Amino acid sequence: MKKSLLALGVMGTFAGAAHAQNSVTLYGLIDAGITYTNNQSGSKNVQATSGQVNGSRWGLRGSEDLGGGLKAIFTLENGFNIDTGKFGQNGAEFGRQAFVGLSSNQYGAVTLGRQYDSVVDYLGPLALTGTQFGGTQAAHPFDNDNLDNSFRINNSVKYQSVNYGGLKVGGLYGFSNAAGGFSDNRAYSLGTSYNYGPLNVAASYMQLNSGGSTLNTSGAVTTDATFLAGRQRTYGAGVSYAFGAANVGFVFSQTHLDNATAIGASAAGSASNLTLTNGSARFTNYEVNGRYNFTPAWTLSGAYTFTDAKIDGVSPKYNQVTLQTAYALSKRTDVYLQGVYQHVSGTGDSGLTADINGLTASSTNSQVAATIGLRHRF
Repeated sequence: MKKSLLALGVMGTFAGAAHAQNSVTLYGLIDAGITYTNNQSGSKNVQATSGQVNGSRWGLRGSEDLGGGLKAIFTLENGFNIDTGKFGQNGAEFGRQAFVGLSSNQYGAVTLGRQYDSVVDYLGPLALTGTQFGGTQAAHPFDNDNLDNSFRINNSVKYQSVNYGGLKVGGLYGFSNAAGGFSDNRAYSLGTSYNYGPLNVAASYMQLNSGGSTLNTSGAVTTDATFLAGRQRTYGAGVSYAFGAANVGFVFSQTHLDNATAIGASAAGSASNLTLTNGSARFTNYEVNGRYNFTPAWTLSGAYTFTDAKIDGVSPKYNQVTLQTAYALSKRTDVYLQGVYQHVSGTGDSGLTADINGLTASSTNSQVAATIGLRHRF
């Protein structure tokens, strides 16, 4: 009897240890609000909105300890619209992220699946659109540099290093999955960041290739692509510095399009599928941003972005200002008020108008939006 009790005790100890080494976490964020827009296709609008700062999502994140500092890891993350209950990302069940891989305490992590590119991973956190302090509406026009992660990379293999005294590096490759067309809708990106106390710097590069006039829908970037082009190259760098309760930053990014046929496959408001005839385009973005914590619960943030573009023979100039104040009711719940103003000039007869990300475009060269919202995290 004593031996049986001892055996049960030992088995229970091992079971507890195994349970402690393996975990699956359910997590999520819900962002719901009411948005006023002064002009959407020529009319004022007051509407219920979902994810105007952070996209609503839920996910599962897990790990299994394999010993020797090695773990098996996975993430499955669904995006959805809180107002309708529908899936986001064009109806994909795990459209935000879906990957599995191995993580080493010494060498870093290798993961496979649908994932964020290196521009999102490294440069995104230094721009207001890549954070909880600006989000969706703070994106640069059409989210041309993908800092608001309008699209993810399918069929991808990603490497992310461990932290080497503040230095991190990473890269991603997304396969075309096309027989006889290795570059027909493939993607690759590289990124690095460095943190030294209050100082953060980052740089990244991404390239998307399409090998034909029609989109290979089994490739790296499909129906959520921001542009339809034979080649897209995006690169940028940024810096931020924290002092006391304040943080200031600067981000530069540039996107080049070659053999382009349209602005927006699906993600850029009513300007989506605006036909291009010249075949090339360029967006150069300059962003200055900052935030201040008046108290641990109350923050104020803002950004000014100037975008110098060349599209189809015209040279539009975008000026955008974003302001947000947020108050935390608890560690998991906050309320926010956000306003965005965008003005574009030099559009000629291109058909381009003001178009704040996440909303329907204005019928004029200016647009103003204000959102009051609630965010809850779990």
